[in-house]
Amino acid sequence: MTLLAPLCRSAGLALLGALAASQAMAQAWWDSAPKGIPDPSVATSLPSNGDPWGWRQWLSERGVVFGIEHTQDVLSNLRGGRQTGTVQQGKVQEIITVDLEKLAGARGLSFFANMFQIYNDGRIRRDYVGGINTIAAIEAMPSTRLSELWLEQKFAGDKASIRIGQLAADSEFFYSELSTMFLQSDWPTIAAANLPGGGAAYPLSTPGVRLKIEPMKDVAWFFAVLNGNPARPDTDPELSNRRGLNFRVNDPPFLISEVQFTRNNDKKDVGLASTLKLGGWYHTGAFADNRYANDGLPLADPMSTGIARQHNGDYGVYAIIDQQLYRPPGGDNQSGISVFSRISASPNDRNQISFYVDGGIIFANLFASRPDDRFGASVIFSKFSKGVRGFEADVFAFTGVPEVVQTYEANLELTYVAQIVPGWTIQPDLQIIWRPDGGVWPNAMVLGARSLLRF
Repeated sequence: MTLLAPLCRSAGLALLGALAASQAMAQAWWDSAPKGIPDPSVATSLPSNGDPWGWRQWLSERGVVFGIEHTQDVLSNLRGGRQTGTVQQGKVQEIITVDLEKLAGARGLSFFANMFQIYNDGRIRRDYVGGINTIAAIEAMPSTRLSELWLEQKFAGDKASIRIGQLAADSEFFYSELSTMFLQSDWPTIAAANLPGGGAAYPLSTPGVRLKIEPMKDVAWFFAVLNGNPARPDTDPELSNRRGLNFRVNDPPFLISEVQFTRNNDKKDVGLASTLKLGGWYHTGAFADNRYANDGLPLADPMSTGIARQHNGDYGVYAIIDQQLYRPPGGDNQSGISVFSRISASPNDRNQISFYVDGGIIFANLFASRPDDRFGASVIFSKFSKGVRGFEADVFAFTGVPEVVQTYEANLELTYVAQIVPGWTIQPDLQIIWRPDGGVWPNAMVLGARSLLRF
């Protein structure tokens, strides 16, 4: 039994106690929710802010905020990949948040829960392109599932907080805030491909504990210990944990830590905004060698045991930069022209992907006639590890059977986000994928559009 088991049992008792006090508890999803309406929301374009009886405002005055977000994609693989064709996919996310200080006088305590209703008639990456890098981050098996469910307690004058419950690592770690406008913005390939079950990232989550400390202005440290697998080992994680209710606590723990440095990120600031994040993760489980058996011979050698050498633990390091290049007068930290990048590396011998980098450029709020529109370009590059490439070369050497040696996959995305009304955007999108799955499939091209509606 791991360290997480007693922690998560305590979390469960705390959650039950909180739920007994109120059946509608959560922590705010968007940064602000005036009159109980998350910002932005299409509700602000409706009569009475979409709240004709005032229930939403009444709840918010007591600390309770709820919201709904509907994301709908129509995407076509026009050429290459596994097959051509069109898919429709969507995700409805429901969130509920509570400030328990407002509701029950519990100073610094809050609660959050969200769930997904996922639907599609095909998966653009897995079924059509056949690649490893994300095409559209909402892609997942159709299901109705719980995502996160946690309590957070602030302390030390709100300079520190601890969060305990069911957590998704990608909600706070290893992401660029600027990149989120792109369809392919996601938990990075190097983590999704290397971690058991893909890690605690959309659409999966797992029990854990997160600590946050802000020792000074513009500096924050995050540390989390999570159960190391969101689903049963050696299964399709989205099927074996289809409802998000497995609450696994006995797998080897996953640890992740990140330090964030920010500058000029407040709306009142006038200088160029920047964010630097430095992080790393460690998984305490056992990981099989990609190329060699436990007797030292290549796995592809008929004379070997055929049983992979085992490594104790796995790890990765990463860095993230968000940098504003031009800030228009009166603009916020995401206006004007900005660039972003994530870069990461992991060991070659036990991982599918050993090197990852993505990045992009964004132009936002530049046109007086379309002040809320954004457009930009982003790229992803994932390099298959030496261990994977070596094994595939060994298969050919020992059998004479031609084997694709997977090298890299690269993606380019061009997109434009047009606001229809506050809370509703339409986003045409074009993506080109080179060497899907490292060269297993022909280069592909995906064209489509996204609708994002918030209420």
